[in-house]
Amino acid sequence: MRRQFQLWKINRARFLAIGQKALALTGLLLLYLGLLGWSLPVQAASRVNPQLEEQVLQVIRDHPEVILESLQVYQQQQQQKLQKIRQAFVQQMKANSQAVIGESPTKGATQSKILLVEFSDFECPFCAQAHKTLQQFMATHQDEVMLTYKHFPLTSIHPEALSAAKAAWAAFRQGKFWEYHDALFNQQDRLGGVLYVAIAKTLNLDIEKFNRDRKSPAADAAIQQDIQLAQQLGISGTPFFVMNGEIFTGAVKLSDMEKILASVRNSL
Repeated sequence: MRRQFQLWKINRARFLAIGQKALALTGLLLLYLGLLGWSLPVQAASRVNPQLEEQVLQVIRDHPEVILESLQVYQQQQQQKLQKIRQAFVQQMKANSQAVIGESPTKGATQSKILLVEFSDFECPFCAQAHKTLQQFMATHQDEVMLTYKHFPLTSIHPEALSAAKAAWAAFRQGKFWEYHDALFNQQDRLGGVLYVAIAKTLNLDIEKFNRDRKSPAADAAIQQDIQLAQQLGISGTPFFVMNGEIFTGAVKLSDMEKILASVRNSL
């Protein structure tokens, strides 16, 4: 029985190794065929030399390790590129925080050396959890930390995220962003047009202006600007935070946020 179990473990390991290699090759083949079809006009693609194509595919079959190494090198290059972009962003935060803030809403210390940038999504459950923690954190450190909010609606999984972001932006136009922001997170399970107008009425916003602003090209442009920044920084999920040079993600605990702040203080 023990020998059978050992053989099963060996075979399973081999199977997984082969499976990983096959998966990588399959992806490469799809990429290669896609490039043939997408990089050339339809007429030209149909005239691709079958012999040349077979030669390329045979090289891939004969030397899969070269392909895997190439993929690893590419991944390393992309990671290095991302690190440089993030380092430049952090340097800009320290040298010219207003350039990072732009026209985004802020709260807390106006002349602070500590800037906390939040990328968030009003429909994200982890963002709602982080929101509660941030409220506690900022209540304690509002004279030391400046918080700025960047919209990053994950529209592929959150159908109301973009509309909610536009509604919050419209409230920002009337000086009520943070109140509106809090109301959206507190009623996350009710996101939709009815709620957006109801919150606006509760905050005594000019409803006609509110509706006009949230449906305007300017709202689209403002949200897209934040989305583009998030994409440049390689952000794939929310919430995502940068406190000076410290990056942290997810529904972070208050105690962890306090530790990050202490680290930032020591670096000033």
